[in-house]
Amino acid sequence: MQSILTLISWGPDGWLDDIAYGVFVTIALAAATLPGGLVVGFLVALAKQSDERSLRLAGNVYTTIFRGLPELLTLFLVYYGVQIGLQGLVQLFDPKATIEVNSFVSGMVALGVVFSSYASEVFLSAFRAIPRGQYEGGYAIGLTSGQTMRLVILPQLVRIALPGLANLWLILLKETALVSAIGLSDILRQAGIAARVTREPFVFFALACLIYLGLAMVSSVGIHAIERSVSRSGVKR
Repeated sequence: MQSILTLISWGPDGWLDDIAYGVFVTIALAAATLPGGLVVGFLVALAKQSDERSLRLAGNVYTTIFRGLPELLTLFLVYYGVQIGLQGLVQLFDPKATIEVNSFVSGMVALGVVFSSYASEVFLSAFRAIPRGQYEGGYAIGLTSGQTMRLVILPQLVRIALPGLANLWLILLKETALVSAIGLSDILRQAGIAARVTREPFVFFALACLIYLGLAMVSSVGIHAIERSVSRSGVKR
């Protein structure tokens, strides 16, 4: 038991420093992915309910592709595909130049497009839950389309979409484990390295499991706090 406690301790004899760094990378990756995913998902939802047929088609194609592909395959396509594309572009000007794509950015982009494709469906459902009369009422009192969206629709949209987006955030936290496949030092990769070096796979993968559960519990507390705040704001559907 003492040896296991030593392995999961801080300092030169333990691996907790490395695991803690993996936790930081995981949280940073999820936090960096979230804003872009929300913005793109919202824009795709707007496109899918647009009167313009080409925008609806583009939105549907986007969500079909990134909801249909396995997340790991999307990650590989972004990581290797972007690198090959940039390499070919740069070598047009300098044949000896080499390009190496950052694994953190690749993970953020790959997870972001997957997250946004699902978020767009959540936003689209929320849009459809808002009566058309809300738009007409905004126009009737002299608001522009932008003002109606910002002052009338968005507050209701946030309240309706929040539970679905909260679930997607929890899924995003778990999917960050995929970036270990491209060498990013997240929780799973650090735990895997420690498991191979110490030959104690159960200890470190169990520790990783507890960390992911802890992150999910902390996120749930934060989500409930946000939901209570939105409920107290007095926004009505």
